[in-house]
Amino acid sequence: MNPSSKTIATIIYYATFIIMGATTAASGPSLPALADNTASGLEQISLIFVFSSLGYLIASYFGGRAYDRIPGHKLMAAILIILGIASALIPIANSISLLLLFMFFSGFATGLLDVGCNTLLLWTHGEKSGPYLNGLHFFFGIGSFTAPLLLAQVLLLTGGIHWMYWVFAILCLPVAIWFWFLPEPATHIQSDESKNTALPLIPIVLCVLLFFLYVGLELGFGNWVYTYALTLGLGTTITAAYLTSAFWGAFTVGRLLGVWISTRMRAQNILIMDLVGCLISTLIIMLWKDSVIALWVGTIGLGLSMASVFPTIFMYAGERMQITGTVTGLFLAGSGVGSMLLPWLIGQIFARTGPSTMTTVLLVDIIGIVIVMFLFAGQKVIPASASQQAST
Repeated sequence: MNPSSKTIATIIYYATFIIMGATTAASGPSLPALADNTASGLEQISLIFVFSSLGYLIASYFGGRAYDRIPGHKLMAAILIILGIASALIPIANSISLLLLFMFFSGFATGLLDVGCNTLLLWTHGEKSGPYLNGLHFFFGIGSFTAPLLLAQVLLLTGGIHWMYWVFAILCLPVAIWFWFLPEPATHIQSDESKNTALPLIPIVLCVLLFFLYVGLELGFGNWVYTYALTLGLGTTITAAYLTSAFWGAFTVGRLLGVWISTRMRAQNILIMDLVGCLISTLIIMLWKDSVIALWVGTIGLGLSMASVFPTIFMYAGERMQITGTVTGLFLAGSGVGSMLLPWLIGQIFARTGPSTMTTVLLVDIIGIVIVMFLFAGQKVIPASASQQAST
């Protein structure tokens, strides 16, 4: 793949992540309207998150193998069409069963696209992929930030949510066509030669644990900081909403900074710096639990510190092992389980012992990430080039 094709491919990966971020973030704000469309209560309509996550998990676990066997850009084109169809049907579903089916396919498509963009970007840029990975996940944040703004405009103009989802569906089509005619990364050919090579089991398990713990940390705090502030009397409904926005705003800024930092520091050093920031920020909230200022400082600090962890784990893993579609799928399956399990666990502990224990769970999670990271660093892993030579 020549430099021009690499640039075009990177732009399309970024465009895909904007669409993914927007479709993912659209579910929460459109929840009441979807409940009205399907005559469902909030207890029923909340199942859309379960079915979407289930589709994502299945796609991540099993779909990763597809990128080792099928031309990745052709597969991405087909999956974008599926996502577009699901997005077009979601706002017109008139029963909860149909809506859950469409949300499952939306989550399934998102899982395959997530695996594909991360894997293909690594194959496209190789050892220089660090800044591009951080950029990729930054554009997911752009999509997530854009969806609520689009919804507000659509509601003002039409009074319904239909056109928000239909805009997503329309955007999928040109990106899919673009993918179909794009040359494949050269590494895909190499993966055919090495796909029968035994996977390094222990390093992969450790990386899956890293993604599991990290995503649980991110979504656990992001989903519960609003309720935490309200329960402890550290904010009103308005200021708690601003606090949540501050976290995701700092998170998006951190992703942008990560693009620059990743060109100047090694992945391991970035992770250490990020985890130290997470630890300090959590301790600020924990030690001054009655302080509004401490909560704001810790929240913004966590947003900035967490931002580059996810893409940097990918970058670090790529330095120490060959990243195939199968391996990426396992990584993202771990993150999917973490996104469901750890926020649920925080909620259970929150309800039984009070809000203050949330920071204890976060602290244990961060310590777990540190331990697993150093265990991974101690593994002797064959670099990608060496494993390819060994398989020929």
